[in-house]
Amino acid sequence: MSSYHIEGTTGTWEIVVGLEVHAQVISHAKLFSGASAEYGGEPNTHVSLIDAGFPGMLPVINAECVAQAVRTGLGLNAEIHLMSRFDRKNYFYADLPQGYQISQFAHPIVGEGKVEIELADGSVRHIGVTRLHLEQDAGKSIHDQDPTRSFIDLNRAGVALMEIVSEPDIRSPEEAGAYLRKLRQILRYLGTCDGNMEEGSMRADVNVSVRKAGEDYRTRCEIKNVNSIRYVMQSIEIEAQRQVEIWEAGGTVDQETRLFDHVRGETRSLRSKEDAHDYRYFPDPDLLPLLIEQEWVDGLKAALPELPEAKRERLEKTYGVSRYESGVLVAEQAIADFYETVAQGSDARLAVNWMLGDFFGALNRTGASIETSPVKADGLRELLALITDSTINGKIAKEVLEDMFETGESASAIVERKGLRQVTDTGAIEAEIRGILQTHADKLAEYKSGKDKLFGFFVGQTMKAMKGKANPAMVNELLVKLLAE
Repeated sequence: MSSYHIEGTTGTWEIVVGLEVHAQVISHAKLFSGASAEYGGEPNTHVSLIDAGFPGMLPVINAECVAQAVRTGLGLNAEIHLMSRFDRKNYFYADLPQGYQISQFAHPIVGEGKVEIELADGSVRHIGVTRLHLEQDAGKSIHDQDPTRSFIDLNRAGVALMEIVSEPDIRSPEEAGAYLRKLRQILRYLGTCDGNMEEGSMRADVNVSVRKAGEDYRTRCEIKNVNSIRYVMQSIEIEAQRQVEIWEAGGTVDQETRLFDHVRGETRSLRSKEDAHDYRYFPDPDLLPLLIEQEWVDGLKAALPELPEAKRERLEKTYGVSRYESGVLVAEQAIADFYETVAQGSDARLAVNWMLGDFFGALNRTGASIETSPVKADGLRELLALITDSTINGKIAKEVLEDMFETGESASAIVERKGLRQVTDTGAIEAEIRGILQTHADKLAEYKSGKDKLFGFFVGQTMKAMKGKANPAMVNELLVKLLAE
């Protein structure tokens, strides 16, 4: 477990954090209307009469959104509730045309679950999930288009959200970051949310409190709508420090909603925190309770993709990769799939070394991703096959890979075009070595007098003379023999 404490003038303080993550459901249509749920588009072009709050318009549940919520619950090892209910959460905001949000309060579709996180020191923790419920998103208020007026874009209004609420089990900014990364990874593997925090399809409300060791929970504050993992971690540090200073000065922390200003490095009060009764929840009269069957849930479970932890264990067992390497490979499903394509039918150890080394280096250098890489998995596998069958050596392979990224050509085509085939003719290599030993007779005499380090000098001279094309193993073997004459 990560050890994170704040040392104050009155002693040591522990932080207590719970996260409410809003994850936008991947679906073609919105939660209760047929309008497009696609991100972007001209303002107010993805809006139905239901989304716009026209009187008499009745919501109709989108079955795919329900299925996505169930898949997510299964991926979180959570309890699936066969009966759930939609309620009206009443509040006024300019981008909420109905004057209420359809959400789930007393009876969510998903109950308790857990998320396993791994920390930098290798320790593992389990963060409890309290619930997952479905709800509508609101629209978007735009304040920078006119000096005196605000504009409303309802494209996002009615889009399905999963609110995933954690237990207050998080005890450090590092744990909060690890939890969000793992949750995002699971959602992306499941295909239930794209996890794009920049576009707002995943954002977090951060609940922070502090306490002395052994104490019960103290008053918490909620930091609203934080849209990056880095900002979540920063906001926890800053808010916890603020609360410690208040308590130690003899003050009281008020329960409220705050905003995080990453530019100023501070949290600011937004409003006093509402309780459930302030929203006047009641069952939505236009929607019957949602009843699903266990057989349907079982069918969804059987069709789930392999999730990160299971994939990680399988890669370690099947391909002999290390714990660290498996963590990097399963970070994104596309990376894991790429590796398996390369590793199948080639040297799995060679594959992971090249992927995590030169290949990732080339991606970083060119600004490409695994999806946009000009070198596909089959192309890298072909390059490694040329190393394995001694067509080229490792040094030449690095040159070939750079060329592959620049030109998009295959490895074999580049090798032929540049004449890079490795020299494996022992006669040619031996003749080159004899010439070098003759040219550097003084070095040869020093070697024979006991300067063994000069062996590397002769290897380097041979490779240089043969423009790096000599088989290094043959060079070493022949040098040993010729130096012993």
